[in-house]
Amino acid sequence: MKLADLAALAGVSTATVSRALAGHSSVNEQTRERIRLLAREHDVRPNQLARNLRMKSTGAIGLVLPLGHAKTQHLTDPFFLSLLGFLADLLVERGYDILLSRVIPDADDWLERLVDSGRIDGLLLVGQSDQFAAIERVSQRYRPLIVWGANRPGQHHLTIGSDNVAGGRLAAEHLIALGRQRLLFVGDPAPPEFADRLAGFAAAADQAGVAYTVLATPMSPEAVHAAVAANLAGGIVPDAIFAASDVAAMSVLRALAEAGIDVPTATAVIGYDDVSLAAHTSPSLTTIRQDLAIGAELMVDRLLKRIAGEPAESAIVPPALIKRQSA
Repeated sequence: MKLADLAALAGVSTATVSRALAGHSSVNEQTRERIRLLAREHDVRPNQLARNLRMKSTGAIGLVLPLGHAKTQHLTDPFFLSLLGFLADLLVERGYDILLSRVIPDADDWLERLVDSGRIDGLLLVGQSDQFAAIERVSQRYRPLIVWGANRPGQHHLTIGSDNVAGGRLAAEHLIALGRQRLLFVGDPAPPEFADRLAGFAAAADQAGVAYTVLATPMSPEAVHAAVAANLAGGIVPDAIFAASDVAAMSVLRALAEAGIDVPTATAVIGYDDVSLAAHTSPSLTTIRQDLAIGAELMVDRLLKRIAGEPAESAIVPPALIKRQSA
């Protein structure tokens, strides 16, 4: 069956079928889905190479995890796996190949080399790491660049991400409502997302007149565990801990258990992300949820609009407190 035959079945033009199978946003979602279902039913597979050559397209999207601040972090991190999975599914459904890469920036022009490689039609960055300036610079000239991360006033690059300030505030307010008076933030305060979580946490604590301290540490599980264990060994036992991520919170739980400190009776613990493992720790982890499914949909939507030359703006995904046993 040819595209023209599929168009006749769908009651649309051949051009509409072609755009729908390419995931073009000029075709509404209901029509795109109806055409995709018909194409699968009749085994219609447009010649991808011919289409790419005609449209001067590679048919590929770069999906990159930049690790300037955490060089030992891996793609197997539960948060990254979840978001990458959502993004990959959406891109494949829209007919794109994926070039997946974990990048440790080794020079100032690492991002320029990616976008100028000629291998991709657009780029999704999962996190800003400590590369905010590089991302800002490249986004001035390369529009199909979408970033999961924090949004700063006046920034140029387009971001989709959780309202991290609000998320940090939610964590502090919940702990304070439980009557906790000695709060501790555990994590790396340098990357924009973590800095915003700390800012919201600190603002809520200050507003309530509750003391808090910051335990700055790299975000690898080993580093977080070592930092918290050393802190506890020094006789400093907070009655509540807010970890900058769920993976960090799991290391906090381990250190507290090894020190014989009961959670949540002696010390309450809150994480951030709501990865699937958070419900299965012991005790189960109270956390701040980022809705990654919605975030991924927004990232891909904005990317396809930018590729098509259409306007697209940043968006913020509201966080939510998920109450479990740890706090």
